[in-house]
Amino acid sequence: MMIDEVKKACEVLQRGGVILYPTDTVWGIGCDATNEEAVKKVYEIKHRADSKAMLVLVDSPVKIDFYVKEVPEVAWDLIEFSTRPLTIIYDGARNLASNLLADDGSVGIRVTDESFSKQLCFRFRKAIVSTSANVSGQPAPAVFSEISEDIKQKVDYIVDYRRDETGHPKPSSILKLGKGGEVKIIRE
Repeated sequence: MMIDEVKKACEVLQRGGVILYPTDTVWGIGCDATNEEAVKKVYEIKHRADSKAMLVLVDSPVKIDFYVKEVPEVAWDLIEFSTRPLTIIYDGARNLASNLLADDGSVGIRVTDESFSKQLCFRFRKAIVSTSANVSGQPAPAVFSEISEDIKQKVDYIVDYRRDETGHPKPSSILKLGKGGEVKIIRE
């Protein structure tokens, strides 16, 4: 069942569509992170200014090099030893939709270990936007049942996998890596 859902979600992403899907943290709104039109749709769904950057998911640390000009050495240790989902904000983003990036050209990337989102990233072969499934300024829904009907009606596809879960996962930790290996905690 999961593989069928991954295939369906990939087809929608390849057409520039927007999906609602389970991640290693909360349910996310996602699209092809290299497609400016798709990214624009996500901002519209969230009623969010596009000056607020969104993070992306990848399935392997190896993929980070493709999306970041220079990955600081400390990033590899942080990823390897992190015990929970970790989003790292890197300077010098590349090969991504320009409207996805922060004003300073940085991007948040998380390597997912959760089975569905990992398989989705692997099969799609590109980074996938992952932003909480809520209108900007509203509380982020932890589980599928908390997602508003408004959001559900605006996406192109809703993944049918893991909808019944009731646990309350936490959002990822967020760190920003600066020049010379400087690490700044954005969210613990």
